[in-house]
Amino acid sequence: MKRFCLLLILLTLLPSMASAWWSDDWGYKKKISLDAKKLQQDGVSVPDDAFALIRLHTGNFTFFTDLAEKGKDIRVLADDEKTPLKFYIEKLDAVNEMALIWVKLPKDIAKSVEPGFWLYYGNPEAVDAQEASASYDVSQVLSYQFETSAVKDLTANANNPSEVTATNAEGGLIAGAAVFQGSQIIRIPSAPSLQMSQATGWTVTTWLKFDQAPKDSVLFQRAGTTGAVTLAIKEQTPYIQVIDATGAKQEFTAQATVMPGTWHNLAVVASAGSLVIYIDGAAAGSFPVSLADLTGDIAIGADAAGAKGFTGLIDQLSIYKTVRDANVIKFDVLMQGTGSALLAYGEDASPDAEGGESYIMSTLNNVTIDGWVIIGILGVMFVISFMVMVAKTLVINNIQGANKKFEQAFSKLDIQDISKLNTESADEDDDDEFEESPLLFSLTSDGDNFKSSSIYRIYHVGVQEMNKRLMKNPDSSQALSAGAMAAVKASMDAVLVRELQKLNSQMVLLTIAISGGPFLGLLGTVVGVMITFAAIAVSGEVNVNSIAPGIAAALAATVAGLTVAIPALFGYNYLGSRIKVISADMHVFVDEFVAKLAEEHT
Repeated sequence: MKRFCLLLILLTLLPSMASAWWSDDWGYKKKISLDAKKLQQDGVSVPDDAFALIRLHTGNFTFFTDLAEKGKDIRVLADDEKTPLKFYIEKLDAVNEMALIWVKLPKDIAKSVEPGFWLYYGNPEAVDAQEASASYDVSQVLSYQFETSAVKDLTANANNPSEVTATNAEGGLIAGAAVFQGSQIIRIPSAPSLQMSQATGWTVTTWLKFDQAPKDSVLFQRAGTTGAVTLAIKEQTPYIQVIDATGAKQEFTAQATVMPGTWHNLAVVASAGSLVIYIDGAAAGSFPVSLADLTGDIAIGADAAGAKGFTGLIDQLSIYKTVRDANVIKFDVLMQGTGSALLAYGEDASPDAEGGESYIMSTLNNVTIDGWVIIGILGVMFVISFMVMVAKTLVINNIQGANKKFEQAFSKLDIQDISKLNTESADEDDDDEFEESPLLFSLTSDGDNFKSSSIYRIYHVGVQEMNKRLMKNPDSSQALSAGAMAAVKASMDAVLVRELQKLNSQMVLLTIAISGGPFLGLLGTVVGVMITFAAIAVSGEVNVNSIAPGIAAALAATVAGLTVAIPALFGYNYLGSRIKVISADMHVFVDEFVAKLAEEHT
């Protein structure tokens, strides 16, 4: 028994043991996982010095208002929720709800069954903990991301350019990009940390995009004392021009092309005796060549003389003083590219709810402002339709009950006593009260004098019209002409029509809810889907984890529309069927009354 109790205690404590909170000062956390299946399908493993790019937007993150200024409260921890990871924020726009965060992955992350890390936030008192320069490996000697107006090297080497005529603009692969228009250039002065030696190897990677195929444009050029290397593109085909240590010039053309209007990754890897070019993570040519050491200035976007200028965008320019293998290059392409994101974003959790929010609450938290406006309108429609259904049900119940009592009383009358049930007192006041508020009249009616009966009101008018015509002809032995009978029936039919109008009043509100609710919900869904895809287009992340929350939130408007329409549809059909029964009873009574009247007075 003791063992059984101990087991129950351990099972109770297991969730809290499995997901300990790193610090009580932080209000929220989010699990971010690497897509191991995607990596396996693409034949890629996680490199030792890899970066993960977190793309936060409205589709996967809803607490931008809870972030501290400039994201100073952001912390990234390893899967054990104890080991801090180095990171830096490339862009954080709380107004437009978008953030781009680079995280240096731990070396042993690939050994985890479900590789991932934790993002903590929600502490306005926290100090900034991002470390851009400390995040980079010593092998990476230059990193330009073109996010700010000034081109700046983010590594600790501070290899900043000496000349920049290119401009920075939005619309880059990840955030901003360098814009070249054929005559712009970025010059980087020589520095000891930038030495590119064939003995140790080197790597240059960048992303580029152009709208029209360039004639012959230089992307990267650097020379040494005895040689030079130029990475250029002609039409849609990249090529490398090499001047070796002997002064001989060689040109190597890639075995693949790049398409206009799309971001492509180009990488050149040099090692002892060979040169390899990669396009979008795939090798596009390996060439045997003896390279000279490159120690001179670097030209980006044009050659050293400023000729052969490139027209297009360049983003994420990096230089390494080591050889980057094919696996590392492909991983970076998959992580940075827009077509196949490797990260899956979990739900946001708080200390009070370790398991995170429910699916419904998570979905509602992702609803945009315009979605809430539509849901609010639908909520008003739901309340109105509900009130109409309740009120009409009470009124119809009261009328139907009173009609039944009156019909029972009328069926017991002899032909000579046809007017016996008519009471003149308070009839006008009752009619006024019923016209003003049928619901209040039904709730306060005591059932006497058949005040709530629609058939009685028809009967009352019929008796009045009969008495008027009998009083006009006192010498006719209580006889009514055919015209008088027709007039009595016409008066009763008129009251019958008015009673039907009263019964059907406000039913149009239910038809509006039935037909308008789904369309309003569909409008909210379409607008929500548009916003979701717009956010994805801005962030560049296309996977089910980024699309699903936004789509689910958009569909909430359709659910709200159906929630309004379905009860209104059932209520409308139910009330309509009961109104038809009352209408049939009134028609039958008119015929029955006129038949008795004709039998007695003709």
